[in-house]
Amino acid sequence: MTTGGRIILHVDMDSFFASVEVRRDPSLAGRPVIVGADPKGGTGRGVVSTCSYEARRYGVRSGMPISRAYDLCPHGVYLPVDRPLYAGASAEIMAILSRHADRIEQVSIDEAYLDVSSAGSFPAARALAAAIKREVREEAGLTCSVGVAPGKAVAKIASDYEKPDGLTIVAPEEVAGFLAPLPVEKIPGIGRKTGEDLRQMGVLTVGDLARCDVQDLISRFGRAGIQMHRLARGIDDREVRDRGGCRSVSRETTFDADTADPSTLSGTLLDLAGDVAGTLAADGLRCRTVTVKVRYRGFETHTRSRTLERFSDDPGAIRRAASALLLPFLNGRPVRLIGVRLSTLEGGRTRQASIDEFLS
Repeated sequence: MTTGGRIILHVDMDSFFASVEVRRDPSLAGRPVIVGADPKGGTGRGVVSTCSYEARRYGVRSGMPISRAYDLCPHGVYLPVDRPLYAGASAEIMAILSRHADRIEQVSIDEAYLDVSSAGSFPAARALAAAIKREVREEAGLTCSVGVAPGKAVAKIASDYEKPDGLTIVAPEEVAGFLAPLPVEKIPGIGRKTGEDLRQMGVLTVGDLARCDVQDLISRFGRAGIQMHRLARGIDDREVRDRGGCRSVSRETTFDADTADPSTLSGTLLDLAGDVAGTLAADGLRCRTVTVKVRYRGFETHTRSRTLERFSDDPGAIRRAASALLLPFLNGRPVRLIGVRLSTLEGGRTRQASIDEFLS
């Protein structure tokens, strides 16, 4: 039995927006539900915000152009994004999670890290994670997947290991064996293009990456090579940051394939801006600064920020500022990741609600 040391849970809601829609309308259960822009019979612009697992069986994915989703699943149920509904459901979930954590760090509308080190052992943490899953199902009518590990990165990988409705425990002595056979893209922050670069180096699995000469990785990827190498070996000492001490709300997404399509980039950005605006409003916060983040291949990352005239929680103002900031990035270069961050906050409970930037 493993005792002592850090124990981190990563709780990730399953197909959150679509699941909340099914909760509202149970007749949608078992059907391919796609939340996002209006497909307009296959001619619509914009992107998929999320979709049910039934839709994923047809190849539909978050961030996909809505027209492509319609080609793959024309008989799907297409619904508009209802951010106030999702923000309310998120608040329900976080209230449940907060009952069980020494510290909690919400990193998006549908996921959070919990420090549960006081549980004392991984068997005890397993029982705690099972109780959390049960309470989320019984009290909120939704399912979540939970990863339990000594660090945040491995916990996040573990939460995705048996989705949906999964529970994966990775004790300290199991970390190396758990990570080694996984595709290298399972490391948070490593996407298709970086995976291709690693494959050219003969690196196919996380175990391969862990055995790499770090100097070779630095030569190819710069500082990101050090971070990749550490995560591949399960080294991650980042703390779960209590919600009260942080000052930004953000959301980002990594595309399945790099894209330079202006409508895809703009649509995704507007969805992300709406998500963070909804989180802001749910916490009774207002922001003054809007930042857009764009990452090209090779982890080349750029940000641009704009200060609003006054503190605001107006989704329209936030979207307009984000769209203006995106314009210089609509330059024909394929984009791997896009994100929006709201900062300089006032009111409510200031907290961090960002996807962890493992390789920033």
